[in-house]
Amino acid sequence: MIVVSDTSPLNYLILIDEIDVLPGLFANVLVPPTVLSELADQRAPQKVRDWANSPPIWLAVRAPLIEAPSKLHPGEAAAIALAIEVRADFLLIDEREGTRIATERGLVPLGLVAVLLLARERGLIDLRRAVQRLRATSFRAVPQVWGKLDQACT
Repeated sequence: MIVVSDTSPLNYLILIDEIDVLPGLFANVLVPPTVLSELADQRAPQKVRDWANSPPIWLAVRAPLIEAPSKLHPGEAAAIALAIEVRADFLLIDEREGTRIATERGLVPLGLVAVLLLARERGLIDLRRAVQRLRATSFRAVPQVWGKLDQACT
């Protein structure tokens, strides 16, 4: 199974110490160089920058060869283009507009919450601990999403 990721899901998985669920869930994890650059940006948390500056061997960095959608942030656009190009099974993305465009282009978007729930289902994480850590970050979600996570923790 191939997954391409945008910046946001990786950022939060790193911050909550659950980034290593990705190779447990997906055989191939790819990102475009733009996403890795965004994670290494000086405005990113130090923990995220450290990870991006020395990514794990399971992460493949690949530039898309096809044109990216221009309406989006560069990382989102490049991730969508790469996902289309490699015929990814899933695109990890949280942003609403990027998710909409990805769906229109035939991709299957998965947000961070879906990744956490899938990882719990497969016994890869302690969801309660992951949600507690996520609440301590800048991650934003509507109350219904937090409720769904809280319900899944019980």
